[in-house]
Amino acid sequence: MAKALAWVRTHKTMLAAAALLLLLDRLSKVWALLYLTAHGPVKLAKYFWLNYVENTGAAFGMFQNGNALLIIVMLLVIGYVIYSWKDVTKYGRPAAWAAVLIITGAMGNLYDRITLGFVVDFIDWRVWPVFNVADACITVGAALLAYCLVRRTPKQEEKA
Repeated sequence: MAKALAWVRTHKTMLAAAALLLLLDRLSKVWALLYLTAHGPVKLAKYFWLNYVENTGAAFGMFQNGNALLIIVMLLVIGYVIYSWKDVTKYGRPAAWAAVLIITGAMGNLYDRITLGFVVDFIDWRVWPVFNVADACITVGAALLAYCLVRRTPKQEEKA
C-alpha cells in the first residue's frame, strides 16, 4: 500500500492530467449526444464540423458491430500498458506521458462501449474519419510512444 501511495504522489501531475482529459472527453461526448442529436451538424469552418456519429467499430470503420471484441481489446491494451509501465518509463518522461494518454483515451472509449454500446464521435475534419477527444489522446500517445521507442535509448536501472 505504501508503494502505491508513493507512486501516486510521484505521478500526481500525470494522474490529474488524465482525470482532466477523461472529464473533457466525457463532457464533450455528452454535449454531442444532447446537442448534435437535437440540432444536427454544426459547421465551424470550411473543413471543420461537429457531427454526431455512433461508432460501433474501431478506427476507420473497421470491425463494425464488434463491440464485445473491442471491449476485450481495450481492456488488454490498458492492462498491457500498465503492466509495461516500468519498461516504458525507461525511455523517459515523454514516454510515460504517452502511456498516460493511451490509457486515458482507451478508458474514455471503453466507458462509451460499456455504457452505450458504441463510441460517440463528433470532431469532423471532412477529410478524415470523425473522432473524439479519447481518440486524439490515443493517437497522440501512440505517436509519441513510437517516437520515444525509436529515437531514445532506455535508461539503465541503477544497481543498488
